[in-house]
Amino acid sequence: MLLRVILTEEDIRRVTIENMPDTVDDLHLILKNKLGLEGVLRVQFQDPMFNNELCNLSNMSDLPKDKVTLKVYSHPLEELQVHTEELYYHTDSTLDTASLTTTPESSPSRVQSTCSRHLPLSFQIPTFAFDTELRLREGNEAFQKDGTLLDISKCMKSDILEKIAEAVYAYSPYPQHEEYALVAQALIKKHPCLREPGSVAGWHCWTFSLKFKMGNFRQKLREAGCPELKINSLNSRSSSTSGKRTLKRARKSEVNFLPDIPEGKTKHSLDEERTAMLTEMKKRKVDWKQIQAMMTSTFSLRRKEILEDEPPVADIKDKWPALFSERQIEAEFARLTTVDLKGCLFAGLDKYLQRFIDIYKAKPGVVELKKLLTTLDSDATDAEEDMTRGMMLGILIVADGDDTVSFAVVIEEEIIFPSVSDFPTAVSLLMGLLYALNIDYPKGIRYTFEVIQKVLMDIGGGHCTALVHGLRNKLLRKTM
Repeated sequence: MLLRVILTEEDIRRVTIENMPDTVDDLHLILKNKLGLEGVLRVQFQDPMFNNELCNLSNMSDLPKDKVTLKVYSHPLEELQVHTEELYYHTDSTLDTASLTTTPESSPSRVQSTCSRHLPLSFQIPTFAFDTELRLREGNEAFQKDGTLLDISKCMKSDILEKIAEAVYAYSPYPQHEEYALVAQALIKKHPCLREPGSVAGWHCWTFSLKFKMGNFRQKLREAGCPELKINSLNSRSSSTSGKRTLKRARKSEVNFLPDIPEGKTKHSLDEERTAMLTEMKKRKVDWKQIQAMMTSTFSLRRKEILEDEPPVADIKDKWPALFSERQIEAEFARLTTVDLKGCLFAGLDKYLQRFIDIYKAKPGVVELKKLLTTLDSDATDAEEDMTRGMMLGILIVADGDDTVSFAVVIEEEIIFPSVSDFPTAVSLLMGLLYALNIDYPKGIRYTFEVIQKVLMDIGGGHCTALVHGLRNKLLRKTM
């Protein structure tokens, strides 16, 4: 592939790579070798989906074929933390669009989550064993005096990595590559005597050591029975039957992805509560206060079944009918994210919706959005049985002649909520179902849901793809 590489306005080079690598990290190594660069690279490419505006590159499949223009930034150690936030944004190939309507008269106030599944930019290095701290203090003093680096023992290095792994796990059991780099940079900043000789940044090898230590740490917790890690064991049902491992982890910024069984409870006792709920749900007058308490108590059992067994939605509905009520979808979403489902979405709609529609109505070539907008404007509908056939998820407009009566939420060709009063509520319930049932965003419209989650609802918004990040910047510029 022929590359036009922009380093600065005065330094633009032509580079040819015969066999393009499979990963962006490998591309960084090739560019370092060919261009003589050091430090941490950030690569952007001209994205034809955005009129050749620059977007961060994190997936090699996003690059245009044959020829491409890249903008390459090289950051030394002291600049890494400033640019770390930008490194989190991952680029995907296309940005799909969807339309939303809102009734802003009485939107509930927004509830923000204080929890995160990502490491903070200002990661705090923990305190190590007493003897390790003494040696580090002496080493830092020597480094400040004459630049002497500390020669650490295997035992000391193991203590450092073990303590850091524990601190990292408190945020996420599966950190991203950039997050390992962030931690390694924070370690060297606090203890400069640990810098690596012969390394410009001084922390690259610490990054790889942290990755290995996190793998060992996860294995220890997995063997100890940690549910969130045990589910990804090599002998799990999904990996042994399909021959392909699919890592089951929080992908939509869930705070409580797979919680432990509550103290004093067992799987058997929780299943008895589930059976009692089935009986209660069959009553003419359901005690929703009791259902709420039992749904909260059985949350860990429900998540274990959904994540490990991956049953069809119809089977989940048979075992957990209460989950498919509007109030419990909201409650389940709060258990998973600590965020108010409707309040969060409605606040985002009030802030962004009109500007979002204005931007994409004016954008040439966005056929699907204009088609959807036309459909909403005319209230056009088809027969219910035709609309649900082959529909894995979606929202139907239920109409009586020319009048829109209500909306219906569909999952796996089945109408889950047949009569929802307004479109924003239908969208919120659909999002709640995706979280509660651990359904990945469909490939063809995953950016629509990412915009809803990370822009409108601002859940995990600090770690969105480059395309969605670019859209959010446009929206913010218009709101200022």
